Amino acid sequence: MLRGGALLVLGGVAAPLTGCDLFDRDDQPAPPPDPLRPMVDESLALAEAYRSAATAQPDLADRLGPIAEAHTAHATELARVIGVALPSAAATSPTTAPAAEPAGALAALRALEKTAQQSATQACAAAPAERAALLGSIVAARATHQEALK
Repeated sequence: MLRGGALLVLGGVAAPLTGCDLFDRDDQPAPPPDPLRPMVDESLALAEAYRSAATAQPDLADRLGPIAEAHTAHATELARVIGVALPSAAATSPTTAPAAEPAGALAALRALEKTAQQSATQACAAAPAERAALLGSIVAARATHQEALK
């Protein structure tokens, strides 16, 4: 009788354990990150570079502010499309230190925009059709930003 009771207790304990993922493991790998995730990070880094340059060069703030806002808007929309949350502002860091004079700051931002435009162009070419319009508009905006910085 004691043996029968012990078996019932052990059987009662083992049955719930199978539902705890102890015995029934499903080792599915995590899905790969979305290929547009680097675009989110790049857009946030560009926005921060513009904000840093505007802080270092207050005379350029009116000119650089709207471009920083455009990059933040791009990051927000990209994050929405791929289903991720934007990192906090503290998590982003500028890609370069702001230049000491306005002409240097503008040249540095133009270089960042050119590199970013190239990466957005590559992402657009590789993207599925439903994402191409968004990426194409980001490519166009980055080309326009280069011109606005001249």
